[in-house]
Amino acid sequence: MVIFIFFLFMWCPKASYIVMDQDALKVLEGRDIHEKRLIASITKVMTAYVIIKEVDDLNAIVKVGSEINDAHGSNIYLKTNEEITIKDLLYGMMLRSGNDAATVLAYYLYNDVNRFVDLMNIYAKKIGMKNTLFQNPTGLDDDGTINISTAYDMALLTSKAMKDETFRKIFSTKYYSTKTNVNSYTWKNKNKALFMKEFVTGGKTGFTKKARRTLITTASKKNMNITIVTLNVNDDFNFHVNKYNNIFKSYKKILILNKTNIKPIKSSVINFYVKDNYYMLTNNEKSLVQKLNIVYEVYDEEIKRKHHLVGKVVIYNNKDILYESPMYAKYMLS
Repeated sequence: MVIFIFFLFMWCPKASYIVMDQDALKVLEGRDIHEKRLIASITKVMTAYVIIKEVDDLNAIVKVGSEINDAHGSNIYLKTNEEITIKDLLYGMMLRSGNDAATVLAYYLYNDVNRFVDLMNIYAKKIGMKNTLFQNPTGLDDDGTINISTAYDMALLTSKAMKDETFRKIFSTKYYSTKTNVNSYTWKNKNKALFMKEFVTGGKTGFTKKARRTLITTASKKNMNITIVTLNVNDDFNFHVNKYNNIFKSYKKILILNKTNIKPIKSSVINFYVKDNYYMLTNNEKSLVQKLNIVYEVYDEEIKRKHHLVGKVVIYNNKDILYESPMYAKYMLS
């Protein structure tokens, strides 16, 4: 099966993919991960992320307006004057890729799609998506607007979005039912990978004739959390599942930095610490540890308070910074 998937991938000359450690945001493997491409409906990951971050009450009710007349392609078939919650629209957009739901959500914040798209690009910049430009909230590319991104940027977005509990819940939902003033809905997630393996924790599908198949999925097993993005890969569901099988078989998660065992200088009265442990996934622990260099920068040794910012910890792989964290000190004597 692995050989079959490899050749299947190689027959897609414009294909790109990435496997990312969701927690450390480290690339485990990939091909053409920074190649700019059309991304189709995986665009809606950003649309959902912006709405979740910007809207305080997801149970707020929206009255659907004439904006849905501009939505075509994949829809949940909303009706003008239908009353539906923001939360229901998010589920309809993510599970069934409803372009009408995405359009209504975009209008909700500003009553202006262009202003919403500007906000999508602001979030992209904050996240660090350096090769991404959004021009619409749906991913459609036949109306004069297109969304351009890369496998890396979309994996980065998804990995950061997965830290949000509301996003994770929507992203992982297989079935969802709701009722409005004019209709009852039951939706099944289009992401077939969710139904193939228990370790798959979420995903978003996409397709247009120009972009071809696009797919994001996430998976968790053995305390490892992984994001995979494929752009223009045939049989992408099997490709993702086989990649996960290989990763979970060959990698393990190891502790690189113990948050309570930091010793930048010798002291019997001071405990140094960072706020979180730092882990990395590796398929060669000995080689990884040999490559890493942990540097402690202490810029304040006048430690007089019980909890005091005194410096930072930086972990390097050669010259590349893998991790950076503020370092604190706890003075043990009062």
